[in-house]
This record gives sequence, structure tokens and C-alpha cells, in this order.
Amino acid sequence: MARSLPPLTWFRAFEAAARHLSFTAAAAEIGLTQSAVSQQVKALETRLGVVLFNRKPRGLALTDDGRRLLPQVGAALERLAIATETFDLGSPDKVLTVAMSVSMAQWVVAPRLADFTNLHPGLRLRILSAIWPDDFHSAMADVDIRFGSEKQVGQGARELTPNRLIALRSPELEAPLSEAALIETVGTSEGWKSWGREAGVDGLEPTLFADSYGMALQLAVHGNGIALASELLARHALETGRLVRAHDAWIAGKEGYYLSVNQPGEAARSFEEWILGELMG
Repeated sequence: MARSLPPLTWFRAFEAAARHLSFTAAAAEIGLTQSAVSQQVKALETRLGVVLFNRKPRGLALTDDGRRLLPQVGAALERLAIATETFDLGSPDKVLTVAMSVSMAQWVVAPRLADFTNLHPGLRLRILSAIWPDDFHSAMADVDIRFGSEKQVGQGARELTPNRLIALRSPELEAPLSEAALIETVGTSEGWKSWGREAGVDGLEPTLFADSYGMALQLAVHGNGIALASELLARHALETGRLVRAHDAWIAGKEGYYLSVNQPGEAARSFEEWILGELMG
């Protein structure tokens, strides 16, 4: 059976006392009494079977055993501090968790996020990528932005508009619809055939398929073809010239993006108002 380790508090007391060469200063740093620090160091010495400090009238001096132990304990405590920093998000009231698809995060939120964070400098924000219902359930986010039909996303969710599908291409791609590769997103109800009926263009057959509107837009940006994708996602790319309309026709999407606030609070409501203002204001 593996030998049990001494309590972590004993090591903390030793390390602080070794740095300050004072039980009193160590106690002030770690929030204990001078007597408690002295007792913990003594307990560690008894457990290890060595003397770590020479006690002097005006302070402490490390013994050879204490000098050998100090760098190892210091390094171990530092590693523990680094390991736990990623979990230290502060007060829950100061952290806003938003779950959304990668497409929504990349094409809609990220280009505009600096405006929101500048308005709320004290707020810490966590963005979680989620696709399937189980992802959103496990995320337990304050705010969800889900993709699907109105029935799929549930009651209380607000549709983000415009929910239209438009044809998009890179400015460098000059091939007409009849000659360019047509990019279609699988898993959605509407595609190029439906768009073609609305535009009066027959015989449109997609040849390149993506698993999300965001991926379809990415393929189009790099000149791989003309994407039929969400106008909501494409807005910033259109404004910045990364993409242009390949045709004026559009069709309504049967699936779209819906926002819901799960944990009402000032931060969640602020995010909701901001994203609605950015997209629909």
C-alpha cells in the first residue's frame, strides 16, 4: 500500500515560513495564527523524521534538510496553483456562460464581441460550443443560441432574424451559377432546388456539401464555389467584402437560430439586448 502524504496545509506552512524565515509572517500570509503555523511545521518535521528549521530568538534558519525540501515543495505548490487557475472564474455573478454553435460564434458573435465586452469591462464571459440538445443540456449555460426549427428549440426562445437563405460567393469567383460548384448544407430542409424554383433557375445540383452554414461560408470565402447559407451568419462577411451576393433571390429558412435566456440576471439580459440590437436593431 502506498504511503499516505502529509496534509497539504503542513507543506504550505513550511513553504511560507521558509520564504519569510518567520512563523509570524507566514501566518499573516496564509491566514492562520502563528501558533498554528508553528504546530503544522512541527507536525511535518515529526512525520518526515527531520528538523527543517533551527529556531532562533530572532527568527528561523533552514537546516540542510529544510533547504533540500524547500525547492521541491515550492515547485509542487506552484504547479497546483497553475493547474487550478483555469478553474478560477471568480464569483458566479461575474461570469456569463453562453452556449452556441461554432458557426454562430465564428460568424456572428466574434466579429462584434469587442463592443459587448467594452460595455461590460468587469464581466467574465465563457463561450461554449454546442450542437446537439444534449450539448446544451450539459452546458447549463445562462444563454443559449440554438439552431433548429421553432418546435425543436422549445418555448420561450426568440428567433434571430433575418432567417433567409441567400447565394454567396467570393468576390474573386466570377463563374456563373451554371458553371460554379454549388455548396449546400446537409441536415437542413431547404437547398438549391428550392432556391432555384424561387429564382426561376432550373437544374441546380449541389456538388459540394458542408455540415453547417458556417462551414459552407468558409468554403465560399476561399473560392470553392457558391454557398447557399444563412443571411444572418453572412451579414458581417458581406459588410466587410469577404463575400458578395451571387444572386438577388432568397428563400425563407425552415430552420434558424433561436436565443433563449435560461438564467435571468443582469449579465444575461445585457447579452440578450446587445445581440438583438446588433442583429435586429
